[in-house]
Amino acid sequence: MATPLDDKTRAIVTACVPALEAHGLAITTEMYKRLLADPAISALFNSAHQKNGTQPTALALAVLAYARNIDNLGALGGMVERIAEKHVGLNILPEHYPYVGRALLGAIAHVLGDAATPDIMDAWAKAYGFLADVLISRESQIYKAHADAPGGWEGWRSFTIRSRTQEGACVTSYDLVPTDGKPVMAHKPGQYLSFSVTVPGHGNQRRNYSISSAPNGQNYRISVRKADNGLVSGWLHDSAQAGTDLQVSAPAGSFTLPAPQPGHPSAPVVLLSAGVGLTPFIAMLETRAAAAAAASLGCPAGMGAPLQYIHGTHNPQTEAFGPLVRDLSARGVVRADIFYTHGSAEEAASLSTTGTTAHTGRITPEWVRANTPADALYYICGPESFMQDMISGLSAAGVPADRLRHEVFGSATTLEDALHAA
Repeated sequence: MATPLDDKTRAIVTACVPALEAHGLAITTEMYKRLLADPAISALFNSAHQKNGTQPTALALAVLAYARNIDNLGALGGMVERIAEKHVGLNILPEHYPYVGRALLGAIAHVLGDAATPDIMDAWAKAYGFLADVLISRESQIYKAHADAPGGWEGWRSFTIRSRTQEGACVTSYDLVPTDGKPVMAHKPGQYLSFSVTVPGHGNQRRNYSISSAPNGQNYRISVRKADNGLVSGWLHDSAQAGTDLQVSAPAGSFTLPAPQPGHPSAPVVLLSAGVGLTPFIAMLETRAAAAAAASLGCPAGMGAPLQYIHGTHNPQTEAFGPLVRDLSARGVVRADIFYTHGSAEEAASLSTTGTTAHTGRITPEWVRANTPADALYYICGPESFMQDMISGLSAAGVPADRLRHEVFGSATTLEDALHAA
């Protein structure tokens, strides 16, 4: 258990908030410069997030959130859980934390110079040690849960690509089976897998991809868009074929639907996505379909809340999983609205089917609020600009923050993401 911080330490950390607001990014940029000088540590980080600056930004926001809430650590529960899940996916271990601590304290001293008094340095050493202990404890619990789960494992496990399927013009799905032929643990729909991939000429790379299939104990599916200049997504699309082995860590992440509570009606759920942001929602839809099938056979499957799926894409050619969504909506599993930003009205009309309505133009928060239940719980996933538009627009329309959940594929780039993203 982490030793609580004393009053003096918390007061000093709080007094550092203005300095963090002014110099936080400089501190974390310097910290990563120090960390990445060690090849064994640099391999733990996503190189793309270093090049575009999002990882130092995300850490600066997390440190600022920590300092601002040092007297109300309960407000950081969501942030701590998200970081712990990410760390477990990437196989971060207790022995890695001292490297980070030394780099962070060294960066603070370097950037603040004479302003980094002994009292300030001592306070931040204690504050970092406390947060490290909290994360290590939570990560230990998650690692143990993974190891104890049927089909579960710790560390990296070899999976083989059994097949790959084109899902529209931009997305390819990869069906993954364990190379050892043994079962796999049941993931929670909405979770992701982390991969350790060696890309020729670029060394080891680590990435997260949402699982896009319902749990079945035998295999996982990921669905990947080939990003512009995407190092790993490009390698997957161009080089990873049936028979390719990949190193995978156990499912992680907290962007999952609430479990049905017997005797308590659940709020309606709206799945709101754009582009490849649909991947965690496809797992949710397939899981709901399996529950519906079980219910039709008289099995108590726990159907859960009414489900609505709203998705935006360029045109019918870029729409991934369109046939699956239309099949599920026709069966009454979900109500679907698909928006084509570059489609014609005539084309959209021809693509509307039982349970699915096609639209032209972009999804707007105003349309969402007017066409979804007043008490809905919103799950949002897609490009950062899309998510921020939806969150700010729905918030302005009166949706409480606790009914807006969103998934960040990469590093947090806003304080909202740092504190509240799943």
